[in-house]
Amino acid sequence: MVKEYYPEIAQLDYQALVKTYSFSEICQKSVPQAIYCFLISDSLEDAIRNCISIGGDCDTTAAMSCAVAEAFYGIPNNLKEQIMEYLDIDMIELIEKFQNKFGIK
Repeated sequence: MVKEYYPEIAQLDYQALVKTYSFSEICQKSVPQAIYCFLISDSLEDAIRNCISIGGDCDTTAAMSCAVAEAFYGIPNNLKEQIMEYLDIDMIELIEKFQNKFGIK
């Protein structure tokens, strides 16, 4: 179904993107790349690595790609633990409040 809206995804090649992709501020290039990075991934971390290694607007493509990857793969517990170490108490409390409200563990 996604290829119906972004048919160019079928033409993307990882090695070619790593060599040639450059920053683009238009969604017509960022969205297909983000979807492609998810489609070729085998985990959330792999989706992040794909976006970073391809380059360009990495923060934007990783945000899109990893939103899909998180819903599909989930977040590994070891990664959750590492992330929590970097957060201040206010952010941790906010996350806990959100999790409690929506029954998320």
